[in-house]
Amino acid sequence: MVCAGIHMSDIPGFPYADLWDECSILSVANLTREDGAEFLPLAAQVPIRTHVRPMPLGAANEALGRLRNGDVEGALVLVP
Repeated sequence: MVCAGIHMSDIPGFPYADLWDECSILSVANLTREDGAEFLPLAAQVPIRTHVRPMPLGAANEALGRLRNGDVEGALVLVP
């Protein structure tokens, strides 16, 4: 589970069972619009190659299985 919202207070609690047997909770750093504007020209100078594989939403269980088995290079994206 990734908590990506911007909160002015503590992140609300939730039952561990909501993670559905996953093993980690992650968060992302909150940056300003100016941070993003400064970063994009730098990022354009780096040879980043992304690997994204779209999968239908109905294949979510297959996607999770592939992630658990380490059969994914890059990212899987569920699409409707």
